[in-house]
Amino acid sequence: MIMPKRRELWFLTGSQGLYGADTLRQVAAQSQQIAQALDAGADLAARVVWKPVLTDPAAIRRACLDANSHDDCVGVIAWMHTFSPAKMWIAGVDALAEPMLHLHTQSNVALPWATIDMDFINLNQAAHGDREFGYIQTRLGLARTTVAGHVSDPTVTARIGSWARAAVGRAELRTLKLARFGDNMRDVAVTEGDKVAAQLRFGGSVNTYGVNDLVAAVDSIADGRVTDLVKEYEDTYRVAAELRRDGARHESLRYAAQIELGLRDFLTAGGFHAFTTNFEDLGGLRQLPGLAVQRLMADGYGFGGEGDWKTALLLRTLKVMSAGLTGGTSFMEDYTYHLEPGRELILGAHMLEVCPSITAAMPSCEIHPLGIGDRDDPVRLVFDASPGPAFVVGLADLGDRFRLVANEIDVVAPPEPLPRLPVARAIWRPRPDWRTSTETWLTAGGPHHTVLSAAVGTSTLAELADMLGVELLVIDAETTIRRFVNEIRSNQAYYRLAQGF
Repeated sequence: MIMPKRRELWFLTGSQGLYGADTLRQVAAQSQQIAQALDAGADLAARVVWKPVLTDPAAIRRACLDANSHDDCVGVIAWMHTFSPAKMWIAGVDALAEPMLHLHTQSNVALPWATIDMDFINLNQAAHGDREFGYIQTRLGLARTTVAGHVSDPTVTARIGSWARAAVGRAELRTLKLARFGDNMRDVAVTEGDKVAAQLRFGGSVNTYGVNDLVAAVDSIADGRVTDLVKEYEDTYRVAAELRRDGARHESLRYAAQIELGLRDFLTAGGFHAFTTNFEDLGGLRQLPGLAVQRLMADGYGFGGEGDWKTALLLRTLKVMSAGLTGGTSFMEDYTYHLEPGRELILGAHMLEVCPSITAAMPSCEIHPLGIGDRDDPVRLVFDASPGPAFVVGLADLGDRFRLVANEIDVVAPPEPLPRLPVARAIWRPRPDWRTSTETWLTAGGPHHTVLSAAVGTSTLAELADMLGVELLVIDAETTIRRFVNEIRSNQAYYRLAQGF
């Protein structure tokens, strides 16, 4: 998997010099224990790095500025162990550009009722120290996440872990480079968008390259590398007989391998972790990349079909956020419906490009006509997505802002076999029901290209949206059309006011 190196979350502890050196030594020891407990858990996708206790405005400001400038730091966790007067935090918090999680905790779970005295209370007073800190964050309008509870509580570490995954995703998005091979599909609206506005908001860089630049990389691949990759295909998938070494279509499999190797070389050389293709602009490619795209997604690359760079950015971000989790994440598109009353389903697919990370079964490697693209029949992996809870999410450019629209779904097994549908696919039941799901999605202007994730949940997606300052509309089991429409109206006013005039 092409994943970034493990990032850091800085653990900042607030106190003051009023209590004396002995108390501050205890504060330092206890805050180190909290940081170590978080770092030792399995929930966090980043290292927790403890920093010395902060007791004055200059040190606080310097810690926040250092967090901003440190390449590995993706967020800070702050805890007011004792009472840290919040005016000391104004300059630092105001300068902080990284996401913040305010941890409202204490070192002990139970109070020592028989021995508790004023020394104990002076040391363990986050109950009101964190309230002081919460006030100044609200006073400054700081977007943050607040988590209350002891770090021995699994629900607490799970919530911190969700925030941490969003912080890692945000960091990846800020430095992401995307290569577009060709432009958007002609006359399609929703895959268009303002790439400058996207870079200002998200940080990712989107640039176009001629398809024949890719063709040159494909044509330069040595036969020996192709042979080795074809053997990997045969060891990994159920390869159709006609594609095997003595089969009539073996050269098509070799060319698919050549495309993959050339595409990998191009992306690696340019430092790209996301890309797009367009079946209307294939240059000298003899096949539409299918197998190559599927395998690159499985290795963590973001992808969007028909030049859809917004979905490619989103897919790469969710790939990074879900690293190490089961379930998978893929490029997706709602294709067609099963409208039997009370048993409505959505069949999602895309011409060729669905990531095999969303299936637990061994895919089959097949070749079939495509009908569009005016090229040779493309090789692809065919499989059904594994059943289970998931969501689909799309990113739309509304002109004055970006909007994420997500729908919680339940992926199900196909009700019947699909012997004549030679593409990878997912079949799902949308929440709360098909009619509410589709009507609210259309009302929100959600795109037809999405990312399907069975790895992270919408709570983590919400953390990411808050960090990015991007609108998120979630369609779930509690959604009604009327409340959803009212939410859109409220958001319209909020985001326009928040941007200023």
